[in-house]
Amino acid sequence: MLETAPTDPAQALGGTTAPLTRAGSLTLAEQLAERFASRIRDRLLVPGARLPSVRQCAAQQGLSPSTVVAAYDQLLAQGLVEARRNRGFFVRERAPLRQGSGAVLPTSGARVAAPVNAEALIRGMFHARGDRPQPGMGVFPPDWLETDFMASAVRRVTAPKVLADSSLRYGEPLGDAQLRRVLADRLQGLGMPADPERIITTVGATHALDIVSRTLLKPGDCVMVEEPGWAVEFARLHALGMRILPVPRGPLGPDLAVMARYCKVHAPKLFVSVSVLHNPTGYGLSPASAHRVLQMAQTHNFFVVEDDTYSHLAPEHATRMSVLDGLQRTVYVSGFAKILAPNWRVGYLAAPADLVERLLDTKLLSTLTTPSLLERALAHCIEQGQLRRHAERIRTRLDGARVRSVKLATAADCRFVAEPSGLFGWVDTGVETEALAQRLLDEGYLIAPGALFHAARAPSTLMRINFATTQDAAFWRVFSRLVAASR
Repeated sequence: MLETAPTDPAQALGGTTAPLTRAGSLTLAEQLAERFASRIRDRLLVPGARLPSVRQCAAQQGLSPSTVVAAYDQLLAQGLVEARRNRGFFVRERAPLRQGSGAVLPTSGARVAAPVNAEALIRGMFHARGDRPQPGMGVFPPDWLETDFMASAVRRVTAPKVLADSSLRYGEPLGDAQLRRVLADRLQGLGMPADPERIITTVGATHALDIVSRTLLKPGDCVMVEEPGWAVEFARLHALGMRILPVPRGPLGPDLAVMARYCKVHAPKLFVSVSVLHNPTGYGLSPASAHRVLQMAQTHNFFVVEDDTYSHLAPEHATRMSVLDGLQRTVYVSGFAKILAPNWRVGYLAAPADLVERLLDTKLLSTLTTPSLLERALAHCIEQGQLRRHAERIRTRLDGARVRSVKLATAADCRFVAEPSGLFGWVDTGVETEALAQRLLDEGYLIAPGALFHAARAPSTLMRINFATTQDAAFWRVFSRLVAASR
């Protein structure tokens, strides 16, 4: 059966699309070339990705090899792909940064992340896909997050008098005072000495991470990151011109021996860690590992940024370096997009007292202040206990979804590399997942292949699944069929 030839980039993710047709105004080769071109332009096929071989593509699409060759020739002519002798066709890398732009080549074992890994998944988040659940998403489905109390909180802070006071002047530089007070109470409940004056609100947790990087680093500085890890963080640090030092992440924490070598050779300035419900593995952090990392930070004079994005899904007693360290050499980052309101874009950081003014200066240069209306509405949701009860409901629902997803994944011959925990599962499919991702995209499914979570691009048989969006047996049937064909 002939497959999809989307001319609309968003159409490529909306399910199986209209088949290639000889009755159209475009030839089959032109339709196939446009399909690949759309995905390349929208970063759904990222620079460095290998296109299927001519023989594979012909078999997959039900076309003759000569038609595929003609399509690939068109992509070559458009400058979208390049042919490598005896290797095949690859999406062209973007032009390298000009001299003096801050890019630094790796030396003595340091590796710089490819500037491509995060884009496919992020752009995929903003394409319409209908109602089909997407296994590669990093968020809960919208219906999981629906509440009654959020609208009530917004109405409360948009009463005419309050709305006028909040809208006609800039908010407080540090962020809404009421929200910072309730956040301080929450962090102190975790054992963290964070008073309101050490908390800065941000436009989401990613903005908080960016503030820290821009304040503490300069182009060429070395930054230790966990691997596998968050693709957006790799891409963001690369864009800032940092040298990325990948640290293998295990069930108990980062590889301490690798960190010690980096400290001796490269003098890193920062270590970015997801201590609790690590993305993508779901790992936690042992107290012993946390203490060793903090000792290294003190000895070798680097800061630790602890990204606790999934804090609302984790037990309060989970080991957090910011609690053990008392915010001395740690900066704590979190937000509410994952659990409550993705589009409110409310995040925050808690920092050592002597860093607050520097971090605040960076915030003011990037956004001036943050919108206080939604911050105040969020503060009300927290104070009334509504966020806590909502998070409890989400955790209960996620526990059930995880059980169902694990059964389906196991039945599809996937092996969990890490104990299933939190929102994500880290599974071995047995086949190369970047190629599999393109086949699944043809069927309307966006997955998160393992290469996305490594600082340097490398083939991988792993993928991250979202337990909330992989309870659909239909996806696993398609997955099993394509895996079998790949083998």
